[in-house]
Amino acid sequence: MNLFEGLERNARNNADKSAIIFKDRVYTYAEYNAEVNRIANALLAYGVKKGDKIGILMKNSDQFAFTYFGILKAGGVAVPINFRLTSHEISYILNDSDCLIVFADEDLTEVLAKAAEANNNLKLQVIAGARKLENQMLLSEFRSSSEANPSVGVLESDDAEILYTSGTTGFPKGVVLDHHRVLHVGIGMMIMFKMGPEDQLLHIAPLFHCAQLNLFLIPGTSLGCTQVIHQDFNPVQTLKDIDEYKISLFFGVPTMYNFLLQVPNKEQYDVSSVTRCGYGAAPMPVALIEASMRMFGTDQFFNMCGLTEGGPGGVYLLPDEHKTKLGASGKANHFTDARVVDENGDDVKPGQVGEFIIKGESIMKEYYNKPEETKKALKDGWLYTGDLATIDEDGYLTLVDRKKDMIISGGENVYSTEVEQVLYKHPDILEAAVIGIPHEVWGETVAAIVVPKQGKFIHQEELQQFCRQQLAGYKIPRVIYELDQLPRNASGKVLKYQLRQSYQGEPAR
Repeated sequence: MNLFEGLERNARNNADKSAIIFKDRVYTYAEYNAEVNRIANALLAYGVKKGDKIGILMKNSDQFAFTYFGILKAGGVAVPINFRLTSHEISYILNDSDCLIVFADEDLTEVLAKAAEANNNLKLQVIAGARKLENQMLLSEFRSSSEANPSVGVLESDDAEILYTSGTTGFPKGVVLDHHRVLHVGIGMMIMFKMGPEDQLLHIAPLFHCAQLNLFLIPGTSLGCTQVIHQDFNPVQTLKDIDEYKISLFFGVPTMYNFLLQVPNKEQYDVSSVTRCGYGAAPMPVALIEASMRMFGTDQFFNMCGLTEGGPGGVYLLPDEHKTKLGASGKANHFTDARVVDENGDDVKPGQVGEFIIKGESIMKEYYNKPEETKKALKDGWLYTGDLATIDEDGYLTLVDRKKDMIISGGENVYSTEVEQVLYKHPDILEAAVIGIPHEVWGETVAAIVVPKQGKFIHQEELQQFCRQQLAGYKIPRVIYELDQLPRNASGKVLKYQLRQSYQGEPAR
């Protein structure tokens, strides 16, 4: 099998069914497949061969979906790129992945042209829109007139994607996934979410990220779901389209749920069609989960805790398990084993902290062109994630921190997520992040960076007293700063290294 056979099957068997809805454009499955084939056949005519790397520098759109599957049908390897990156960062990914061709949105022509200046490997820049620069070609000129399925023999063992990590610890690394691995990610999602062709999916998280792409767009296309795509996340528009299109399933990062809860008069929108809500990509505080449950329903939330290197695979907390294990990350998903181990690779006892490792069908093949990094991450078939976790007597894992984010104050370990969970319970706090900052006596001390809700003010002594009721003394933030917003990457993770580099902000009073 491969990742696009489901699209071709739906084009035959469900030709007139609505497949993609983007803005005012609606495509049936026959039209979806035809648009994909026009790109695939153009790539083949250009000379693309199996294994060639092709970049996608696009926001969420119909063209993103067409381009992604077009690359796969031509036997190419898709390299989705974060459109929010600078030209310098994009140039690094283009060089590192050996991209020959890049598809980009019209409003990214300048940043792409600059990124391509120092790249000798890149042969073609294709622009989706009406405006191009020198040495660029419009997609309307590039697309083939042929809508026939190409005859490239794409195998399950062929590479499908190179997905770049978020780069929170340095330069991003290219995670290589073949069709087999991504298929198993999708099949696992279908089983867990009980997805079917009757589902109406909403894509609001970035499609260049592994979660939205591999967990939802690909399975949704294979099953024959109707899929509504939003170019940018807008909380009001999200609620409007849930109401209008009777969305049954969507995924959001914690920040998105937070913004949905802040929509004025949100009760006017009917969200009763939603039967499954996925959340993940970053830790979601219990207080935020509970508030989201009150909005969408208590029996339909799925905690999805994985990482790009896992396909993304990892552990999941099912709706029923939220009743007894709320706050936990979950158990291993289908086709995956998960453990928490010490420095010797031995399982830790319940309640002890160790490194979260996983093994299974979806685990990455390698880091592209980085054999030493691959060797460090993959040991005896297990992926060492760099995440710290605990495991309880029932086998449920709870992620407590990244190794690099753990704070050691006076010899005591402080896990930032534990402190953040408490801060999110404060009624005046919209967002919070906890980091360690240097201290001449204790080595590090706990610092909290908070974003107050509109019109609210945070008082340092009052907040410390609030924390003292739920945290040991050494875990209480000694320094508290206010920011208008937290720096995040596209997947919703707070960029704590940026906060550590410059933790200015306005000190709390």
